[in-house]
Amino acid sequence: MSKSGIVARCAAVTVGTVLLVGVAGIAMAEEGQGEQDIAVNVAIAEINQPGVLAMSVAGSTTTLTENGSDATVRQFTGALPTVTVTDTRNAEDIPAGVGWAVLGSSSDFIGSAGQAPISAGHLGWTPNVDSGENGLVAEGGEVVTVMDEETLPGNNVGLVDQELLAMVLDSAEVAPEGQWTANANLSLRTPATVAAGDYTANLTLSLFE
Repeated sequence: MSKSGIVARCAAVTVGTVLLVGVAGIAMAEEGQGEQDIAVNVAIAEINQPGVLAMSVAGSTTTLTENGSDATVRQFTGALPTVTVTDTRNAEDIPAGVGWAVLGSSSDFIGSAGQAPISAGHLGWTPNVDSGENGLVAEGGEVVTVMDEETLPGNNVGLVDQELLAMVLDSAEVAPEGQWTANANLSLRTPATVAAGDYTANLTLSLFE
């Protein structure tokens, strides 16, 4: 796959407050008198420039919390912020047989006080994808950690290399749907002897076509 509106509003609020103070002593009109509807219109012009395939993520951070630890393994779980893929292109402008994919990989976890790093192999995920109206967007397989037995062939490697979150095989076929979302359950598993402290890793998401 190939890869001074704020000032004006403040002024309006201020003026409105002053007017209310000025009329506080005037008798209220009978209920229902003096009401007027205002039609609010907007003209949204058609976008003339070529459409694009783009990705956005609903947040730049997530926090894992301890959940499911035992005597030998510390486990911390959380969720990937929602990932949205938008395609505003006309299907006829997309080459036949071209698809897209969102891939993710993690750096090692680095401690804030000089602790030994926790390798990215200790972080796994389970993708969840909105498959679209026709079910043509597929989610990636579960990736478990180096602390686990594989649940799919060879998947106990963690997020060391680029792992699949979501994909489509034919961009032109699904483009009319316009937008899809995906996220993933995250799980960090370490030995019980891991040093205490705060750690941070960067999980990088990439959209390729």
